[in-house]
Amino acid sequence: MKTQNIMIVGVGGQGTLLASKLLGKVLLNEGYDVKVSEVHGMSQRGGSVVTYVRYGDKVYSPTIDMGEADTIISFELLEAARWLPYLKEGGRIIVNTQEMEPMPVITGAKKYPEDLVNKMQSEGAIVDADDFLFIAKKAGSTKAVNIALMGRFASTLPEIPKESWIEAIKSSVPPKFLELNLKAFEEGYSGA
Repeated sequence: MKTQNIMIVGVGGQGTLLASKLLGKVLLNEGYDVKVSEVHGMSQRGGSVVTYVRYGDKVYSPTIDMGEADTIISFELLEAARWLPYLKEGGRIIVNTQEMEPMPVITGAKKYPEDLVNKMQSEGAIVDADDFLFIAKKAGSTKAVNIALMGRFASTLPEIPKESWIEAIKSSVPPKFLELNLKAFEEGYSGA
């Protein structure tokens, strides 16, 4: 199998690291060679966070260069646009339409860019944009955005059984949050 390159991007505190660990666990359980590289920006201060996940028969490097990502999973709209140069031609972006204003916007030095979904599509990206914050809230908590996004991503990988994702969630989240996370995964998976 040709190596697949996935980037998970967002802002510190959104759950990107749990999402990358969940993905890594699913892929390992399915027998793939997996490399995960976490790059922490100013994650504890709401800064940009990116994780590279590469998998296939044999993976030699954990990093993804510009133009190599098959899929970008983005927890925030501007982060999707920021990392767009890493997407390969015809690649897919799964993006939460939530807008988290970076410091230059908060201070009034810049404006939050408009029409980002259309701009990304005009660059050739296949964009699956949805309000995953709403989806997570519908499942029971806005904190489950990461699992709702992973549910949507899981729906794009027919070669990986849905049950593998469910087992990985069961072994990754505390029991008191299990039902909520399973519901968020299902909501994202079904495209609700």
